[in-house]
Amino acid sequence: MSKKDFLPLEITHLVRDHCLCMHLQRAARAMARHFDDALRPHGLTSGQFSLLMSLNRPDAPTITSVANLLAMDRTTLTANIKPLERRGLLTVTIPESDKRSRCLSLTDEGRTLLAEAFPTWEATHKEVDDMIGNSDAHRLRANLVKLS
Repeated sequence: MSKKDFLPLEITHLVRDHCLCMHLQRAARAMARHFDDALRPHGLTSGQFSLLMSLNRPDAPTITSVANLLAMDRTTLTANIKPLERRGLLTVTIPESDKRSRCLSLTDEGRTLLAEAFPTWEATHKEVDDMIGNSDAHRLRANLVKLS
């Protein structure tokens, strides 16, 4: 490959400055670290909190519906479920109506941990909203929903 086949540095700067995907990835990693730090005293990561919160409903959802909600593939979700199941925070069951499906339910321990962690999440979320500005945070959420 000759040197003329390489992209010029200006292209690198263009992508660095304009790539929405890269900026979203960077922001997502920074936000996850911020919430991970806040939730650490509860023994949770931000991803685990989101996963457990997605199960906080009257009827046990299927792995497929949770994967769709969290925009994860089933394999990744299954890998994320295992440590939470080992900790006794959720259970995986096979419904009578469809033996091929798997449903996820919070245990009492999982519900208790979520209730304990929620005020931390709420305070951390308020910090972020205040940092961004509430109207900008609302607009950001709306735009992220459009993108997803």
